[in-house]
Amino acid sequence: MRKDDDLGFVALSSLKKKPAAAADPAAALAELRRIYFKTTKQTIDHDFAHAISLLKAIASEEDRQKASVFMEGINELRKEWAPKLKPAQKPQKKR
Repeated sequence: MRKDDDLGFVALSSLKKKPAAAADPAAALAELRRIYFKTTKQTIDHDFAHAISLLKAIASEEDRQKASVFMEGINELRKEWAPKLKPAQKPQKKR
């Protein structure tokens, strides 16, 4: 698989490790940007979890504000791609 074909999958074991973002907020912002542009309907749940872990690792409030733009975008994608539940039909009145 070429690097351009990366599906954005994040292994759950990698989420347990402390991200490198704690040391480099610029890298965390770059990774959040990459996640935002590369996520797909199939990978959104993993990507959202990864984005949350990156956001938690950012210490500076200023950097968190910058990251919030990508987080809002990722969350909107997650909402759009969530399975739609059909509303329950109202019982018809008997005549």
